Amino acid sequence: MSFLIYQCSKIEQIIVCSLFGLYFIYLLLKKYSALKNVLALFLILAAVSVTLNRLHPTFSLTSSSSIELYPDQINLKDNWLTGVGKVKGTPVLVTATITDMQKKQLERGYQVVLTELNGEVKKIDQATNYGQFDLRKYYLGKNVTQQVNLKSCHIKTRVVGIINYLHYLRFCLQSYFKKMPQLLCFFSSELILGENPSQANQSILDHYRDLGVIHILSISGLHVGIYTILISTICCYFKLTEFETFACCVPLLLGGIFFSNYQAGFIRASLSYFLSQMLKFHRFPIAKLDLLGLTCLIHLLIDPRLMMQAGALLSYVLSLGLAITDKLPNFKQSLLLNIFLVPLLLFFFFQLNLLTVIFNLLIVPYFNYIILPLTFINLLTFSLVPSMGAAFEKILMLGEQQIGSLSASKIGLLTFGKINWWQCLLLISLTVILLADQNEPYFNRSQRKWLFQSIGWLYLILFLMIHFPLTGQVTFIDVGQGDSILITTPFPRRAYLIDTGGKLNFSKQKVRPQINKITLPFLKAQGISRLNGIFVTHKDTDHIGDLGPLMSQIPVERLYFAQGLMANPSFKKRIEKHIKLNQLVQLLAGQEIKEPQIKFNIVYPFKPGQGENKDCLSIFFKVSNKSWLFTGDLDQEGEQKLMAKYNLQANYFKLGHHGSKTSSNPDFLHKLAPEIVFISAGRNNRFGHPHVETIATLKKLGIPWVSTQDCGMISWTYSKFTKPKFNRFLK
Repeated sequence: MSFLIYQCSKIEQIIVCSLFGLYFIYLLLKKYSALKNVLALFLILAAVSVTLNRLHPTFSLTSSSSIELYPDQINLKDNWLTGVGKVKGTPVLVTATITDMQKKQLERGYQVVLTELNGEVKKIDQATNYGQFDLRKYYLGKNVTQQVNLKSCHIKTRVVGIINYLHYLRFCLQSYFKKMPQLLCFFSSELILGENPSQANQSILDHYRDLGVIHILSISGLHVGIYTILISTICCYFKLTEFETFACCVPLLLGGIFFSNYQAGFIRASLSYFLSQMLKFHRFPIAKLDLLGLTCLIHLLIDPRLMMQAGALLSYVLSLGLAITDKLPNFKQSLLLNIFLVPLLLFFFFQLNLLTVIFNLLIVPYFNYIILPLTFINLLTFSLVPSMGAAFEKILMLGEQQIGSLSASKIGLLTFGKINWWQCLLLISLTVILLADQNEPYFNRSQRKWLFQSIGWLYLILFLMIHFPLTGQVTFIDVGQGDSILITTPFPRRAYLIDTGGKLNFSKQKVRPQINKITLPFLKAQGISRLNGIFVTHKDTDHIGDLGPLMSQIPVERLYFAQGLMANPSFKKRIEKHIKLNQLVQLLAGQEIKEPQIKFNIVYPFKPGQGENKDCLSIFFKVSNKSWLFTGDLDQEGEQKLMAKYNLQANYFKLGHHGSKTSSNPDFLHKLAPEIVFISAGRNNRFGHPHVETIATLKKLGIPWVSTQDCGMISWTYSKFTKPKFNRFLK
């Protein structure tokens, strides 16, 4: 019901989900025929729960509007606040500009009420590119559908109530952890609070993720096991009964759920413990798989949107695998569990590490016997002996350096590409059958061999379809206020990028590059792990701000740019650590870059410049009998010079300078005679792009246009077997 209501958007998904649902109901009735009335009651409760969670109360700002927030759930960056608050019980995402005085109020740690609100209410931003993390869907999984952007507000502090006190304690823990050295702060926050305290730690998470061991940082069964064993040992010392021990564990685990910010893995493990103990006290025997199923059903009853969270889905699938393979030797179990998770990893993250089993054998002992003890010892001693924390930090630094080196080597890391929902479901279903057979053999030798081969062939076919496509593309990546265009050819695929996009960072804190959120996930989703070339049009940050970070994470064969740009110190600094001199190609009008299946003609500039708008590298090429022209931010004077020299005509043209009136000369557009033009510009950008003068010119000339502002990513695909077509990410 959860998948059917919240995640099925296509008729085929609804049919498949309904069939699975009917099959599972049949199994329940078959196995527990004596509990028909209980199951019927449960289905009614589930229907009510799902229905209530489908309601999305909306609101608008009025003079009496107020928002309640807890400081432990707020992120403060300079004078910018983000967090989830409540308006009359309805959760909303809040962003606000605050003063230094208001910042001090928030740092006191008590619940605050925002009043005298001046701002706007809107929907949460959604993903606008293929492969991009969808913030709207993420918050929808938490039943948050609206965002309030405040320009100003008044803050009042509230210090009453047990809930407020619990949040205050959690805030105190956050503050305590922030006083620790970086790694101890990171591990303490991850393992106790279930959160990353700073963007500066993102590289650590990336290292664990690339090695396929990110799960060890999750708050889940390991932590529940540690807490219950600790309490049980103490209770045993005081000779308490088993029921009394259970009664002591319950409040501790409930507190752990709260302090971990309701992490799905911790709730799952805690629920399993509660249910197993209660059923044990009532002498009701239950199998591991049934216990997991009951836990999942109750968890879904509490939170019907649970499976919209990738972490929750992975947690339950991993637990299912553990329950199915509980009789297997450790190494074989670990190998099969990693195979079991592969479909979900490819669906959500588009890559996997083939050596994950080996890395688990290396890193899990380091985590269990070094990270965990040092972190928890430091929690108890840091306020008394800070120097001990400094010594622990040095030990952890040595370990993390080794993990970072392993991750940087990219050994075993395979960029597979994104598989779709039915491919993921099919692979999971086949792998469940494989795991069940390994635990308790059902098939004969030939049937087992056929199953292995079927799964292997399916992965191979999907890999070949992604990495050896029959189609090429020209894709305008929605990088906001900037340019980035991907060009690929059909099999054998070659990939080129015109500019990378980028943003100026006005914050004092280090900001994660935009390409890590947009461009790299898009490339990985298509199975692209290297670029044959990057064309740099000019020096502006909105075109090449992410050039350095991109080249540090993905191999690039050639970097093309106009002559004279190397004299620019900032450009030289961007690239010097990431590429060799023999990979740099300086260009002027009249030169050609002949590549298999495509030839890039350089039509501007005519003489070396300094990488300014008037010197923009301009590129003309043809694919599938259609011609394309890209001129970066070239101004009107440059457009006229270009047309006077070449008298070009192009089917498709990207408007210069994001639709600014400084480009798009009417005579130039008239002679170019494009079928359609494209605008790459940010939503609500401070420059007002595209300018009304440019739109008026297009209307006068009868030239249609599309913009990334409205359509998100725009792709034009072609092949020898089908007609070229356009696809807009936002319908």
